[in-house]
Amino acid sequence: MSGTGPFKIPQSVLVVIHTPALEVLLIRRADAEEYWQSVTGSKDHAAESFRDTAIREVAEETGIRCGDGTPLADGLLDWGLENIYEIYPRWLHRYAPGITHNTEHLFSLQVPAGTPVTLSPREHTAFQWLPHHAAAEACFSPSNAEAILMLPRFLG
Repeated sequence: MSGTGPFKIPQSVLVVIHTPALEVLLIRRADAEEYWQSVTGSKDHAAESFRDTAIREVAEETGIRCGDGTPLADGLLDWGLENIYEIYPRWLHRYAPGITHNTEHLFSLQVPAGTPVTLSPREHTAFQWLPHHAAAEACFSPSNAEAILMLPRFLG
């Protein structure tokens, strides 16, 4: 994506995956080993809905299926909230020239404890389940940490 392929669309999703006990799944980025985060990802095309983006990204990054007709479909919750943030300089090359900000749409996905996780090694190298306060502290992204801390509000 550094000028040789299509640029990323500056519209993405953040999906906080959690158990009923508020254990939150964090995944470690392959391209930045010190960065732990929730599932994130950009739209593949402008017409893709945020919900479809969330379903696709969760499956690609964790192997968890939550699309329509799956047992976890009802666990995917659209929070109706968006963050607009400045794209980190290390990743600006992935976007068209002049693009400096991204709009991130928030979701959560409740899964049963013990849900298997299968990472895409191209994107992530490790995962961990943490209590939601500890998960928020471990996130590199302030908007991700804030979303994790808001989790109880959306479930109550």
